[in-house]
Amino acid sequence: MEKIKIIGIKDLDDREIEAIKRLSEEYYAKAKRSIKNLEFFSIHVKKKDAKGQRTRYEAKLKTIAPAQDLEASASEWDINAVLHKVFKEILRIAEHKFRD
Repeated sequence: MEKIKIIGIKDLDDREIEAIKRLSEEYYAKAKRSIKNLEFFSIHVKKKDAKGQRTRYEAKLKTIAPAQDLEASASEWDINAVLHKVFKEILRIAEHKFRD
């Protein structure tokens, strides 16, 4: 089973796909330390308002773990910003939920 599942990848270009893969690998390692028995990430990325000159990105992240599944979502104009925002939110939620 893959540890990171990306949904909506067919609507993205190579630069955006590379950013998603790079950041998801980086944050998966961080989340693995915070969330015990983390099975995988599911990232759903959508392009919004693509008709204009700028594209707004929406990302939803779901972690699957035996203890508890966590979800976060974010929306930004930059693909890197939206990914950082959603991953940091998941880490914040995990820290709050699994505090010793």
